[in-house]
Amino acid sequence: MNTVLPLLPAPGVPAGSPGPDALPDRARTGLTTTPFGLYVHVPFCATRCGYCDFNTYTSDELGPGANRSEYAGTAITELRRAAATLGPDLPTVSTVFVGGGTPTLLPADDLAAVLGEIRDLFPVTDDVEVTTEANPETVGPQSLSRLREAGFTRVSLGMQSAAEHVLAVLDRRHTPGRAVEAAHEARAAGFEHVNLDLIYGTPGETDDDWAATLDAVLASPVDHVSAYALIVEDGTRLARRISRGELPMPDDDVLADRYVQADATLTKAGLAWYEVSNWATGDAARCRHNELYWANANWWGVGPGAHSHVGGVRWWNVKHPAAYADRLAAGLSPAQDAEVLDDADRALETIMLGLRLRDGLPLTALSETGRDRARDSVARGLLEPSAHEAGRAVLTDRGRLLADAVVRDLTD
Repeated sequence: MNTVLPLLPAPGVPAGSPGPDALPDRARTGLTTTPFGLYVHVPFCATRCGYCDFNTYTSDELGPGANRSEYAGTAITELRRAAATLGPDLPTVSTVFVGGGTPTLLPADDLAAVLGEIRDLFPVTDDVEVTTEANPETVGPQSLSRLREAGFTRVSLGMQSAAEHVLAVLDRRHTPGRAVEAAHEARAAGFEHVNLDLIYGTPGETDDDWAATLDAVLASPVDHVSAYALIVEDGTRLARRISRGELPMPDDDVLADRYVQADATLTKAGLAWYEVSNWATGDAARCRHNELYWANANWWGVGPGAHSHVGGVRWWNVKHPAAYADRLAAGLSPAQDAEVLDDADRALETIMLGLRLRDGLPLTALSETGRDRARDSVARGLLEPSAHEAGRAVLTDRGRLLADAVVRDLTD
């Protein structure tokens, strides 16, 4: 069972302040040898997409320290706190991921300042991967060139669809074609890696719409594609529209067909799957930051609502940008709560994450019951027979369609 984190406050921090102000010795074991990344959450969006339940805010007036103009400085304050907490022997940063929200609503100079502070505070690998997410309408040749000059190596553009009516249902602001244009601009700016994010199964999307979207992706200079089934989250505008009968609920069979179509199209074009929802042209094009998550390595999440994990200790920040900024301004940790994962928790997460990867996971990671169920999954065509004989659990094509169910079966 997870346990409440027994942490002592750092010097100068009032007793009872939540957060990882003093990591336990257990969490520090292997700190400098375990892959380490930094995630920076930018919580601002120009508008809220109808399907989105992320921790994002459309207003630019969220209180002192919470608006866009001051946000980079607030994030830098937490970065300094992270370095003080993790030191004196700091882990080497191998990946940085700036996500949101829409990070590129901030000026490129602000994002450059955050990255510059990371380099000042932490040792950084020579081949560090630095990603920013971006909505296509919030970037252009000038801003992309500035980001590349600052050291960003990878950009992930939210395309979702090439069909105008599908974008309208999703409440996306960019026009069809803009994401592909932005991908070309990113390449021209010198970005080594360019990803397009897609969503399939939107109400009203046809087979031809999805095929046209995939064709548009392949006509762009990308080396990575992420494709996710539309999930209707409670409390979103999309969920309300569906509950009122304005739109139909996404059909599971259609979602499966879309996935099969995407996999076949992308594979034929030379993009191989390496995680259930991600395809890349080769190992160098994979998102190393996400691979760090899937390997359950270490990362520090900066920003409102951001989650962190170091050595089996997990914590998460307060969600509202104003509360986040106020805590940091007062010299307090922005963490809202924390937990320590025991060996059973970590073993479970290893299975849940590892099974979604192309390489799968060793059968020894499963319990005896799990290994028995793995043999049954091979018989049902969900796990690859040859990999099983070699001592690994690897999803078949059919198994990928039922990945969540396979994980539940092997871990219950």
